[in-house]
Amino acid sequence: MKKLIARVKQRRKNWEVCLRNMDLKRKKAFTKLLLEWHRNENHRVMPWKGIRDPYRIWLAETILQQTRVEQGWAYYERFVQAFPTLADLAVAPEEHIFRLWQGLGYYNRCRNLLHTARELVSHHGGLFPRSYEQLLTLKGIGPYTAAAIASFAFDLPHAVVDGNVLRVLSRYFGWEQPIDTSEGKRLYSSLANELISRESPGAYNQAIMDLGATICRPRVPLCGQCPLARCCKAFEQGKAEQLPVKVSRRTIRQRYFHYLVIWYEDRIVLQRRENKDIWRGLYEFPLLEADAPGGAELLHHAAWKNLLPDEDWILKSISDRQQQLTHQRIYARFFAVETSRPPAVLAHQILVHRHQLTLYAFPGIIIQYLRDGQGRLF
Repeated sequence: MKKLIARVKQRRKNWEVCLRNMDLKRKKAFTKLLLEWHRNENHRVMPWKGIRDPYRIWLAETILQQTRVEQGWAYYERFVQAFPTLADLAVAPEEHIFRLWQGLGYYNRCRNLLHTARELVSHHGGLFPRSYEQLLTLKGIGPYTAAAIASFAFDLPHAVVDGNVLRVLSRYFGWEQPIDTSEGKRLYSSLANELISRESPGAYNQAIMDLGATICRPRVPLCGQCPLARCCKAFEQGKAEQLPVKVSRRTIRQRYFHYLVIWYEDRIVLQRRENKDIWRGLYEFPLLEADAPGGAELLHHAAWKNLLPDEDWILKSISDRQQQLTHQRIYARFFAVETSRPPAVLAHQILVHRHQLTLYAFPGIIIQYLRDGQGRLF
């Protein structure tokens, strides 16, 4: 029995060594094949690709967070045209930046952009730190953006790890470790930094992101065109679309916004969101938030009494919109009202002429309302 147990242990040890050797070969093949594909076949064109300017790299990566390349492209070009240098961005008025950012969402990115630009100009001589660790100390710059700047601008071997990278690594190595757990993130990040080319870190990072975006896609991956297919475990086992594995389910908060769209002649009442909530710093109509959708009875709510005194107003329409955010779904109901007397705006409210609406930055859901033919348009 002891001899049998010893033989089983030895076979297991031999198998583990074999697996380690196989993984070592896969790792060496991975970086080599990826860089060859990048040099010879990767023809993906983007305006920020191949640049060494840390400012423009940072700008592009900030815009592309939670944003498709196709959408972010136009925003990047507009920002570069408006603010060609870091110094130009640092002195720009917040309202101007929000206006350019309008429609892109995740407005904390925009606030962090301006904060960090001003900090770099004020305390760093207008220059980006040249180390990954120092980049991480800047507001709005996390591990991914720091790795992008470090590798693309300064040739430092720090791997970017985003959804594309996680998908490529999970499939190639056949890893079923969930990518959305703390342990999974640690393991994949460690693997990515082990694989990165020390000689060409920027080219490697660009290559793996492009491969994930164009070939190793979330659905219907183009395995027949993939330079890594002959060594890819998921391809070997026919389970590319089953990887990567995720375990968490997001809880979506439901919110009900009721907006008073009150017109007096050609002017409308606006107010700015100031609380630490979504859309902080953007403009909106007077708002009532409730636990469920409300009807025309809200027009008699005490909060709107100053804007709708007595009966000198007419309800013109009620219309609904929805907007899905990362962890929230907004249900908005717009009450369009015309009044014959100027509304008594409060200290945080302003009366704006319709032709001046384009000077203000609004949440996407209000832009939809203003542009879709309801009431008076942008």
